[in-house]
Amino acid sequence: MDNTSKPELNMEKIVSLARRRGFIFPSSDIYGGLSSCWDYGPLGVEMKRNVKDAWWRAMVHNRDDVVGLDCAIIMHPKVWEASGHIAGFSDPLVDCMDCKQRFRADLLEGDNCPSCGGKLTAPRQFNLMFRTFIGPVEDQASIAYLRPETAQGIFVNFANVLSTTRKKLPFGIAQTGKSFRNEITTGNFIFRSREFEQMEIEFFVKPGDDEEWFKYWVNERLNWFIGIGIQSRNLRLRQHRQDELAHYAKGCYDIEYLFPMGWSELEGIANRADFDLKQHSRCSGVDLTYFDEEAKEHITPYVIEPSSGVDRTVLALLCDAYSEEPDKDEIRTVLRLHPRIAPFKVAVLPLSRKEPVVTVARQVHSRLRQCFAVSYDDAQSIGRRYRRQDEIGTPYCITIDFDSLEDNSVTIRDRDSMRQLRIPIEKLTPVLQAKLSGEAFEVLPDGGKHWLGF
Repeated sequence: MDNTSKPELNMEKIVSLARRRGFIFPSSDIYGGLSSCWDYGPLGVEMKRNVKDAWWRAMVHNRDDVVGLDCAIIMHPKVWEASGHIAGFSDPLVDCMDCKQRFRADLLEGDNCPSCGGKLTAPRQFNLMFRTFIGPVEDQASIAYLRPETAQGIFVNFANVLSTTRKKLPFGIAQTGKSFRNEITTGNFIFRSREFEQMEIEFFVKPGDDEEWFKYWVNERLNWFIGIGIQSRNLRLRQHRQDELAHYAKGCYDIEYLFPMGWSELEGIANRADFDLKQHSRCSGVDLTYFDEEAKEHITPYVIEPSSGVDRTVLALLCDAYSEEPDKDEIRTVLRLHPRIAPFKVAVLPLSRKEPVVTVARQVHSRLRQCFAVSYDDAQSIGRRYRRQDEIGTPYCITIDFDSLEDNSVTIRDRDSMRQLRIPIEKLTPVLQAKLSGEAFEVLPDGGKHWLGF
């Protein structure tokens, strides 16, 4: 793998901005934090919701061949026996006899501890699922697991969805939700953590049509990332070698992003063939076939699985949007987020805290919040307020001044170009709707994207 990094951006800058501006905090921070667990703050939760909403709209609402599902996190333990997770979902683990640190054996180079050079124990398998118990007694019969992926909930509901929606092949089932993996090796901020959120589709097709749909979903998913603002130059496709494929997979592509630490997986698209439905049908005794009316026979569909991480997508968007540029004697930090992803679409900034300017500003704020996520900021100078909004990715700022009392107009400032436009208040909502809903953009001199500028 090419480990080329971005020389102009390091992860420390992203972590600092995320914490300073309320995107992401260390979990249990007042107690010293909990390793590789994170809390999304007031801005982060909005951005994360926007990512999931954009995915759901594109993958479910805008399609006739995909329906949604929301499965329980704790499932019957036999689900994980059938899927192979209990027997095979593990990593080889070694411990250093000197410094007591723990490592994945398959990621080490050499036979000694990478931290202190000490001797390592022999590898042993470590199951990645979090184990818990159902009921008051903690015994073997009450063992259950937090799901390590959302996919199995879709497979075990295949017959339920088929009978209630009466969908015809090809069709998909989409799900977003939390998954849990007791990872040995974590790090790089929210890139790999023990609690994470997935966005997955299991797309069921007739055997023989799978290769065509496999190629389709690879291109569809790559274009989706570009559509939410990630620059195509920072994305690439990597096909898995035969010796990399999971035991159930006929083929797999990774969509990789050039993170500060190098090219790493953002999403995987796999051709899972008919393994999952056949396995659950055999283990449960329930028929999970599909009756092909044209051929007049029961078939087991093949499955194409696009699976992405919400947290990794958020991280990629933050990295891709981050920009620093000279501004007089200072450096302006800007998050050039696509308007659909930005936590706030508009900020209302009154130039005075005195009446009647405040009254007009509050009226404008009240009107706009019916259509957009709007911030109201009246603290410090207007220049500092612009910089705050730039740093959190707000596409447009609306200033209300004393002239607004006379001409009933306000000034819109564009985040990326910093150009300004004076328009009447009654035209403000439709103008913003047009700008925020559009896809047109221009490329700025620094390579960034300016969405529907003035």
